Amino acid sequence: MTRYGFFGPEGTFTQMALDAWGPAAGEPRAAYASVDATLAAVRSGEIDAAMVPIENSIEGGVSATLDGLASGDPLVVVGEVLVPVTFVLAARPGMPLEQVRAIGTHSHGWAQVRGWMGRHLPEAVYVPTLSTASAAAGLAAGDPVTYDAAVCAPVAATINGLDVLAENIGDMTGAVTRFVLVARPGRLPEPTGADKTTVVLYQRQDKSGGLLELLEQFAARGINMTRLESRPTKESMGSYCFSIDCEGHILDERIGEALMGLRRVCADVKFLGSYPRADRQAATIAPLNSDEDFATARRWLEGLRSTR
Repeated sequence: MTRYGFFGPEGTFTQMALDAWGPAAGEPRAAYASVDATLAAVRSGEIDAAMVPIENSIEGGVSATLDGLASGDPLVVVGEVLVPVTFVLAARPGMPLEQVRAIGTHSHGWAQVRGWMGRHLPEAVYVPTLSTASAAAGLAAGDPVTYDAAVCAPVAATINGLDVLAENIGDMTGAVTRFVLVARPGRLPEPTGADKTTVVLYQRQDKSGGLLELLEQFAARGINMTRLESRPTKESMGSYCFSIDCEGHILDERIGEALMGLRRVCADVKFLGSYPRADRQAATIAPLNSDEDFATARRWLEGLRSTR
């Protein structure tokens, strides 16, 4: 039996992502109020794995997840799920749209509906909440809240018995959030040919060309990066690390060679996992960078060394 957790409460897009993770079907699960609390539950052994958001096609990386994975006891990503994002504006029964003056939601949710709000409720103010679902739950609970309506997923409005005042209010059609399932380090998922590897890189020193030196380790081996973000290390002003996703698996020769190169030039390399891509898109392998190409070069070198 595997115990799962997710960034809750019920009705979040994160719950939808966990619902879509096949192995989690029918297994025990628990909701946590924040990304930090969710990751802490995995680290403590309270749960075995947890689903958290890591990237949005509109807003980019989710800071809480990126920072939570980069610090603390090691965790690794073992899978990912892509969830289309559709928002509704929900309120307690009887609240008319024209009387809405304040709207509660998560910052990433608000960023994706600002245009709609500017056109339809230009006087309404934004009230931050821990999640889109908690905004809906707060209204439904009857607690004193500082907002009249919530931007949330349709399922959150249904679960909490709210009226939907407007549907499909996202500014961009086709918005998608990427979620990752994280666990304590253990056996690696087997390579599939359609994988990602995630690492966090720390420079030895801040210098001209420092980032280029790191990126060359990928470029020289024909590795395509699918995400690159800088995050403050929180040690001092101007001190940053780099969170990177790239195509391939640690057991692929080109990825292994790149990680060795990075370990040589970086102050630290945090390996956050190799796992199957949600879209099952095969990795793009540049010419002369296949496993056989690397194996052939290695055999040639070993042959030269054997003549000593």
